[in-house]
Amino acid sequence: MAPACVIFDCDGLLVDSESAWTRAEATLYERHGIAFTLEHKQELLGTSGPIAMATLERHLGLDDGAGAALLGELNVLALEEVEREAPALPGAVELVTALTEAGVPIGVASNSPHVLVEASLRSARLQDAFAAVVSAQDVAHGKPAPDVYLEACRQLGADPAASVALEDSPTGVEAARAAGLHVVGVPSLEGVELPGADTLAASLHAPAVWAAVGLRLAA
Repeated sequence: MAPACVIFDCDGLLVDSESAWTRAEATLYERHGIAFTLEHKQELLGTSGPIAMATLERHLGLDDGAGAALLGELNVLALEEVEREAPALPGAVELVTALTEAGVPIGVASNSPHVLVEASLRSARLQDAFAAVVSAQDVAHGKPAPDVYLEACRQLGADPAASVALEDSPTGVEAARAAGLHVVGVPSLEGVELPGADTLAASLHAPAVWAAVGLRLAA
C-alpha cells in the first residue's frame, strides 16, 4: 500500500550537503583554534537552535551567549559551501521521481534555515519536486521535537500515522517517531547508529527503502 505521504530530511539524506556542512564546520573551528573531529561532527549532526548553539559553545570553549553568533557564522559558511557544491545523493532523484509518478505526496522536513534548504534543493536540482518544504524556522520547536514532521503532514493533508519519514540522523529519527511516522533510517555519517528507525538501509537505492514507501525497485 502507498503511504499517505513521504517526508524527506534534506541534509545528508536527499542532498550531499553534509559534506558542505563539514567543510563549513571545519572552517569555523579552525577560526577558533580547534581542529574539527569526527566526534564533533557526530554530536552536531541533525541539531539546530539552542542545542546546536550550546554544542558549539562547549566545543569551542566559549561562554554562554556566544552560540547565536557562532551559529549565524556557521550558517553563512555553510550556505557558501552548499552553493559551491551539494549534489543529490545516490538514489534520491530516482526515488523522488518514482513517488511523484505514483501520485504519492512528498515533502521535506529539515532543521536547517529555509535559505539553506532551498539552496541545497536547487543544487541537487530538486527545487520543484516537493509540495511542502518545512524548516525549523516555520515551527515552535525543531527536531528532535515532532513539529516539522507534523507541519509537513498537515500541509500535505496526510495522516502522520499512515506516512513515512526518511532520515539520516538520530535527532531526525527521534522527531519523526514522535510525530508518529514510520521511519526509514539511512545513516549519512560513519559511526552514527539509528536504533529508533523502523527500517534501516545503506542508501536510497536499497530495496528496503522502496518497499517501505510502497514501491518496487526496478531491476
